[in-house]
Amino acid sequence: MSEPIHWTDRFSPKKIFLTGLLTIVPLWVTWLVIAFLFKMLSEIGKPLVAWLTQLLEPRFPNVELYLSNQILWSIISVLLVVGFIYGLGLMTMIVAGRKLVEWFEAILDRVPLVKHVYRAVKKLTTVLQEKPAGDVQRVVLIEFPHAGMKTVGLVTRVLDDAHTGRQLAAVYVPTTPNPTSGYLEIVPVERLTQTDWTMDEAMNFIVSGGAVAPDKIFYDGPPPTPEEMT
Repeated sequence: MSEPIHWTDRFSPKKIFLTGLLTIVPLWVTWLVIAFLFKMLSEIGKPLVAWLTQLLEPRFPNVELYLSNQILWSIISVLLVVGFIYGLGLMTMIVAGRKLVEWFEAILDRVPLVKHVYRAVKKLTTVLQEKPAGDVQRVVLIEFPHAGMKTVGLVTRVLDDAHTGRQLAAVYVPTTPNPTSGYLEIVPVERLTQTDWTMDEAMNFIVSGGAVAPDKIFYDGPPPTPEEMT
């Protein structure tokens, strides 16, 4: 017969504190991300709100008084930026908009430093939406930071060794919980552990510190091919 659990064991100060800490940490991290995005978008949109205020002031004299509220100003700034991004994406999908983007890129291509940064970032965002060359998957596992340990990496491209022709993969290893910073590793293709994860699954795994992930992972070998499954 098992002994009864005492109230003091179940509701000890240590357990109560840890429960509260585990409850508030994800809320706090989520708030930091939202606050960062809100602040960034509002700062970007402030010039648009100022321009809109000047445009509407002759017809609506009280508009400046209403927009003097900092919270309202920030909300309108965020909405304008989100609307602008949505409109830009929609415009880029049509021929006229695509031509305008190409014209803007041609201007950036004339600026010595800016063109390299823009090309690199655009290439990265484009590459991550496509499948790597050959049979290499986008989401892989590599031995990092040393043998015996593995981490999730994203293959950005496949290269050939200049002397041996050996295939090498450029693998970006995002950090947790901020995947925008990380490491770039060059790994022989045969030392990659292929996965069947999607980009969304990999990013959820990284940002959540491993808490959000599929139940299974192919750690010791690649997933079976369709021929092997039949």
